[in-house]
Amino acid sequence: MRRLVKIFVVVNNKCKICRRAGVKLFLKGERCFSPKCAMIKKPYSPGRKLKRKVRTLSEYGKELKEKQKLKNWYNLSEEQFSKYVKKALGKRGKVEDAGTFLIKELESRFDNVIFKLGWASSHSQARQMISHKHFLVNGKIVNIPSYSLKKGDKIIIRPSSLKLNIFQNLPTTLKKYQPPSWLELNLERMEGKVKEEPLVEESDLPAEISIIFEYYSR
Repeated sequence: MRRLVKIFVVVNNKCKICRRAGVKLFLKGERCFSPKCAMIKKPYSPGRKLKRKVRTLSEYGKELKEKQKLKNWYNLSEEQFSKYVKKALGKRGKVEDAGTFLIKELESRFDNVIFKLGWASSHSQARQMISHKHFLVNGKIVNIPSYSLKKGDKIIIRPSSLKLNIFQNLPTTLKKYQPPSWLELNLERMEGKVKEEPLVEESDLPAEISIIFEYYSR
């Protein structure tokens, strides 16, 4: 019973994050695509009624909300996310677009690539799979979710891991799945490849990068 209560609390908390953001962040994998999704059942912020007047956010509040959206989109801690943003801010004047640099850094994360290949239903699950050493990058085990993949890197599911239930149905479930164009997915060999740098226009981000930069520039 305690385990069931704990699972319910975890699911409920993640759903509240989406409700506060006002947008689906796909934190619960398959549940997010079902009628059970909290954004379908309760498309308003936790703790208030649907018809209650929405409070106008201050500039700081808007910046904070955008930051929270993107941080939770990639399922990162505040410390992890702020490091990426501050690194991008440090590139201003050195790269063509600091916002594009940030997105490419986040999209190139190992856990994000596993998610985008369709091998995991959420960033959380992808991170857990990586930590359990289920993948090889260029023939070597990599168990660091934040590992940055480069153009030409090849990822495969370890042969011993293919026997596990979480991977056995992938050839069927991903038959019609199309990953982003910068990734290549070979279902027969269960192999993924980074063909090129992530394309910003395919990221479909829920937040404004410029507003997030304003938040961290205070």
